[in-house]
Amino acid sequence: MRYYETQVQSLKDQVLTSVAKLAWEDQLDSPALLKIPEQVIPGPEAQMRCCIYKERAIVNQRVQMAMGGNEEISSVVEVLPVACDECPVSQISVGESCRGCIAHRCKEVCPKGAISIVNHRSVIDHDKCILCGKCVSACPYNAIVKNVRPCERACPVDAISMGEDRKANINYDKCISCGECVIQCPFGAIMDKSYITHAIQMLKNAEKEGYHVYAALAPSFVGQFEGTIGQMVTALKKLGFYSVEEVALGADMTAEAEAVEFEEKQLMTSSCCPAFVNFVEKHMPQQAHLVSHTPSPMVMLGLHLKQKDPKAKVIFFGPCVAKKMEFQLEKTKGAIDLSLSFEELYAMITGKGLRLTEQEEAVLDEASGFGRGFANSGGVAAAVAQALKEKGSEVEARTLPCSGIAECRMNILKMSKGLIPQNFIEGMACSGGCSQGPVGILRSPKNKTEVAKHVKEAGDRTISDALTEARK
Repeated sequence: MRYYETQVQSLKDQVLTSVAKLAWEDQLDSPALLKIPEQVIPGPEAQMRCCIYKERAIVNQRVQMAMGGNEEISSVVEVLPVACDECPVSQISVGESCRGCIAHRCKEVCPKGAISIVNHRSVIDHDKCILCGKCVSACPYNAIVKNVRPCERACPVDAISMGEDRKANINYDKCISCGECVIQCPFGAIMDKSYITHAIQMLKNAEKEGYHVYAALAPSFVGQFEGTIGQMVTALKKLGFYSVEEVALGADMTAEAEAVEFEEKQLMTSSCCPAFVNFVEKHMPQQAHLVSHTPSPMVMLGLHLKQKDPKAKVIFFGPCVAKKMEFQLEKTKGAIDLSLSFEELYAMITGKGLRLTEQEEAVLDEASGFGRGFANSGGVAAAVAQALKEKGSEVEARTLPCSGIAECRMNILKMSKGLIPQNFIEGMACSGGCSQGPVGILRSPKNKTEVAKHVKEAGDRTISDALTEARK
């Protein structure tokens, strides 16, 4: 059985695997779909919530998300209403540490008169409170605390707030689909939409409709699954994939193209992280011209495969929520047909009844180590610098890897004003890079080590070597 970091992730896997199994068996329209909540939550005792009926209601909403979610919501992230009811409603509260002091600094500093003294203790009128936090700072005993919901705290662009129904509300005009809320909600009340049934249907129809389905594995897939890379290749072909490709090869293509673009601009940022690009476009529009126009590795590989094979359809697998948004953008030119998470990939395999460790070995060795290094923070910057070197450019890329939106925001502003010596910023929404993506199976410091090991396995193959071979 697969190890998961949290019970939330395990629950998600059970639902995805159950839906995948039915999809493989052409049973999605049968009563079996309605039985998934009872199969996942057999009872009679509740394990996570107040009762098994609420637990089953939440599973039912998860089934809907596994089937594609609410079609009226264009975003790839949604709140599960039934699951979102455990966070504090009153964000500022008075704790037991209140000593009933006579200075009443909390009362005096409140701009709305929301604090009164009752029985020698501070009491907050939440209808008047504007959550300014001045009372929190004024209390000498730290007795007044501000309880921020984990999803709100995690969101780097303040896109989440408490709605009128007291549940998490996502402002999709601000949301950049980074997925931080998905991994930080302790109750699993925010989830990414799944396209697992769409992928299975595409595979099942391939032979009849005469197209070839390619699996594109993101560089961060190493260390995420049981078994070896070769066993994963075999398993994917048993699912019906025509071929399995390294997105790291697309990263080599991106590095080559960004090097050419950088020679012309000599001041820009990377473009491989869609959440980062979305952030700059939505929240720093005055600096949007600095973002590279080169497509991401996912898109570059998809375009390459479709140029080589007119019958190609491409499904991307990675640890990224934002990729589910990126593949649907008009500017990606239909390069990718579907984007799924590593969690969904594992559910597709287990739902089919396959065990990775029982598969035969196969070979997947196309990209350079520089392309594979895109999965870790600093990898993109290193690859662009290498691409410049390989083409004999005299232009120097003074690179600055930035991981996490806060770090990206600060350094883009500095670079745009000439306050730092660097002229190329690598922007990654996830702290640590793609290897720490929100919908990977395991989020661990070991992921960085696994990627570094995979980089070394490419030997002395250069970016030029990989691309020359791929373009034959």
